[in-house]
Amino acid sequence: MRKLVYYIGVSLDGRIAGPTDEFDFFPQGDEEQAAAYAAWMNALYPDTVPTAYRAAVGVADMPNRRFDTVVMGRGTYRLSLDHGITNPYAHLRQYVVSSTLESDTDPAVTVVPSDPLAIVRELKGEVGAGLDVWLCGGGRLAGSLLPEIDELLIKTYPVVAGTGISLFDGAFAPTFFDVAERTAFPNGVTLTRLTRRQFV
Repeated sequence: MRKLVYYIGVSLDGRIAGPTDEFDFFPQGDEEQAAAYAAWMNALYPDTVPTAYRAAVGVADMPNRRFDTVVMGRGTYRLSLDHGITNPYAHLRQYVVSSTLESDTDPAVTVVPSDPLAIVRELKGEVGAGLDVWLCGGGRLAGSLLPEIDELLIKTYPVVAGTGISLFDGAFAPTFFDVAERTAFPNGVTLTRLTRRQFV
């Protein structure tokens, strides 16, 4: 069975975006550090680069390495809609969880009006699917899908936001993950991969 992987950037105080969805406050370091960091991340996870930017960062012809499907909330999808882009990840199957978004927004995007757990369980259980499912955001959706999240890929930036959208926003439900690996970059960002703890 393939995995649901929450891959996201976060501040030191657990915010994936500011109070109005801004994320430009995440520090990237100086020009050299930022370029090296972006090149490393884009080469490792080219699937997560929006289609419109893939050519600019040199991954246009790179096959999907980790994900073939993306699941996101309405707020995350709106960041693309605000720029007139209805099909932000054309190289992936796209699902948007929203009870207000029109189902015909784009033929390449499947709108999930309710019960995101059901669709994620269906996606994870697909036979013959070799790549994983990327949970792109946001916090409320991550909170509701916590029972199905198998792995976390957390990019921690050295900044405190103060307020904003939480990494997880849901009911109190302590869920344990183990650190599998951690990589620190010269620009101060730390990438941590965590796997869901298996109790026997």
